[in-house]
Amino acid sequence: MNSNPLLSELNTILSESRNPDTLNIDLLSTDAILQKINEEDQKVALAIKPALKNIGIAVDTIVEAIKNKGRLIYFGAGTSGRLGILDAVECVPTFSIEKDIVIGIIAGGEKAIKVAVEGAEDDQEAAIEDLKAINFNAKDVLVGIAASGRTPYVLSGLKYAQQIGAKSVAVSCNPNSAIGKAADVDICAAVGPEILTGSTRMKSGTAQKLILNMLSTASMIKIGKTYQNLMVDVHASNKKLYARALLIVMQATDCDEKIATDALLAAGNEAKVAIMMILTDVKATDAITFLKQNDGFLRAAVESKGAVT
Repeated sequence: MNSNPLLSELNTILSESRNPDTLNIDLLSTDAILQKINEEDQKVALAIKPALKNIGIAVDTIVEAIKNKGRLIYFGAGTSGRLGILDAVECVPTFSIEKDIVIGIIAGGEKAIKVAVEGAEDDQEAAIEDLKAINFNAKDVLVGIAASGRTPYVLSGLKYAQQIGAKSVAVSCNPNSAIGKAADVDICAAVGPEILTGSTRMKSGTAQKLILNMLSTASMIKIGKTYQNLMVDVHASNKKLYARALLIVMQATDCDEKIATDALLAAGNEAKVAIMMILTDVKATDAITFLKQNDGFLRAAVESKGAVT
């Protein structure tokens, strides 16, 4: 019997157990080590599949919140916190959303993005303080991320969300987790033991990254940030993004580069507006008006003008 309660707890967590297929990994050749890693990584997507229903519930919850002026808040410690910040940051250039619509918070603050902050993941009071600092409220959705499903910082944040009436989602890699029980929606990807025992930056981290991609991407699609499978809300703010926007306009309209370039210029480098102009043969100001009338959904706006989508 273990005298340390945390030791006993970790001993029951799937992601902390030993992987029987990698017990001799320190004796293997480089090629064999990589083969083992690759074999384990292939299990991640399949582990997520059983969670798709709950991921869908989470997406609908996030979409409803954003439509009602709420925000998506990612909340985690260590690798989990960094993954939340990564997804939040990338939503801005990808979908041209305001920078405070999707927010990532990591235990220990910005310093913890690069350097491990000792004890940060255990600080339950800091969790509440960090949420209050961004004026977290009942309109928002909190996504607590923790591979183990037990991180005190994350658990405290989820309980605070419950107290103020905000919707919450738990993302973990262990069934029946504490954070799963504290959230409105429990997303669990049981990827099993890691290549190196307890190194949850590997399969667990990959699973979390895939799940966060699903949450944000599906939510953005549902609020009108795409047309077909094109990122039409991209804003051409640098050379690469301009080239991407130009290509997207050409792909969406089957027009040539000259027409796409002229439309983008008139549209202030907004791809969605340029596409609306070309497909419906209207000026930029009218394109913007039609898009607003259709809540930013390009397909609906085009169809409202009787054009073929």
